Amino acid sequence: MNSTKKQARVAGILYLLASIIGIFGLIYVPRLIVPGDATATANHVRGSETLVRLGIASELAGFIIFIFVVLALYRLFKGVNEKYALAMAILLLVSIPISLLNVLNEIAALILVSGADFLSAFEKGQLDALAYLFLRLHGQGFVVAQIFWGLWLFPFGILIIRSGFIPRVLGYLLFIAAFGHLASSCTSLVFPSYRHLVDQFAGILQIAELPTIFWLLIMGAKDQPLDGEAPDRAIA
Repeated sequence: MNSTKKQARVAGILYLLASIIGIFGLIYVPRLIVPGDATATANHVRGSETLVRLGIASELAGFIIFIFVVLALYRLFKGVNEKYALAMAILLLVSIPISLLNVLNEIAALILVSGADFLSAFEKGQLDALAYLFLRLHGQGFVVAQIFWGLWLFPFGILIIRSGFIPRVLGYLLFIAAFGHLASSCTSLVFPSYRHLVDQFAGILQIAELPTIFWLLIMGAKDQPLDGEAPDRAIA
């Protein structure tokens, strides 16, 4: 029988690993974009092809690992309240195919700047513009996925608050992080002119997710039986 503490630490290790691996692509590739300048952006991609491919690999690996994060967290919290654990898992799992398919936009940009013979029907300026478009679509794809990155934190936070084996304050911090993700994504979609202003504050709110990751990794949880042996803690 696995202990709650062991299961929490497994979830923490996977959670941290997925975050570290995936963050390279999420941070590096957007830095290649020169706003409003398709040619400069395409030249950056041409000059950094290896790093772009590493970014693609890191994104794919990070999101695949998040599948196992979901499974570990579901197993950890299903005894607290199975409905909320299922909602948590579904909301995060919905974001994963969106994020994985979104990588195709980066691959398309690489193909367009590759100089392949079959692209000779297009002028260089047209190819640069298309590559720029696909990189911008890559960014917008993550805006869509970020909606679910925020939503899944609400049932996750509720489960922590009700669990009794992880400090309740971490659940409230997850609510704060959720609002940060949702504020950023919704502003980008509805009020894009205010995106940079809102992101300054939303980024700070999103940091509130980190204490939960490190608590799971370092402290784990109060040791108790798993697999349904603990009574279900229904929410009133």
